[in-house]
Amino acid sequence: MRTRSTLALVALGALAGLAGSGCAGGSSQRSALAAGTPSAAYETPTAEAGGASYAGPGEAAQPAPDRPGLGTEFGENVYSRVTEAPFERAVSDPFATVAVHYNDADGVQAQADYRGGGLAPISASTPYGGITIAVTDEAGNTLQGFASAGRTYVVGEAGRRYNLRISNQTAGRFEVVASVDGLDVIDGKAASPGKRGYILAPNSTLTIDGFRTSDDSVAAFRFAAVRDSYAARTGDDRNVGVIGFAFFAERGSRWTTDELARRESADPFPGRYATPP
Repeated sequence: MRTRSTLALVALGALAGLAGSGCAGGSSQRSALAAGTPSAAYETPTAEAGGASYAGPGEAAQPAPDRPGLGTEFGENVYSRVTEAPFERAVSDPFATVAVHYNDADGVQAQADYRGGGLAPISASTPYGGITIAVTDEAGNTLQGFASAGRTYVVGEAGRRYNLRISNQTAGRFEVVASVDGLDVIDGKAASPGKRGYILAPNSTLTIDGFRTSDDSVAAFRFAAVRDSYAARTGDDRNVGVIGFAFFAERGSRWTTDELARRESADPFPGRYATPP
């Protein structure tokens, strides 16, 4: 099923050309909702906001105990301008979803020891290739991690800023909906593939550097203790430690992932004898 024609947000600096990757302080393209532009990308945490609470039967709610490891906080304001451009999804469901898990060094090393892997700069990719994803530091260096049993783990450090770098090595244009800790990077609310995202131009690199707060700025992604994460401060830290990406092909694209998959699975001997056309 095809989606209706909609607008998409275009980053003017985070969306780089053939040779480069986007950088912090740039701009990008995102897609707008079918009914209009999304609301502001954030819900400002207040000083009174805290983590989730819990209570047993007949007990008053108590602050939830601190969780170990890392989440992502609502960081400082960073210039990152967006504009809107038309984008119509070929189908309503993403052709690929990718998850990248992150934690502090101890947490990731424990996972590596358990699964039997070594740490090295790590990236992920979509099925059939063509699009790669990396979590980078401010300087653009890919963070270390490891991959095992189809899962990708990245090492973060509390207080350090990070970016999401998405590189498209194909001639197709795609829309990418991204989430951090279960929150949409554009509106800061519960993430869903049904929301609109950023446009990934052909043969280009897109850098997403924070939760969008306006057409001109984002709140930088910074690793932090779970209790200080944006998710915890807005009420739900259940999904901290995971970054998600959902990819959509554009309607009318010649080499969609569906078409590539059909060619990959073509049967050289589907029948026995020739029949009249």
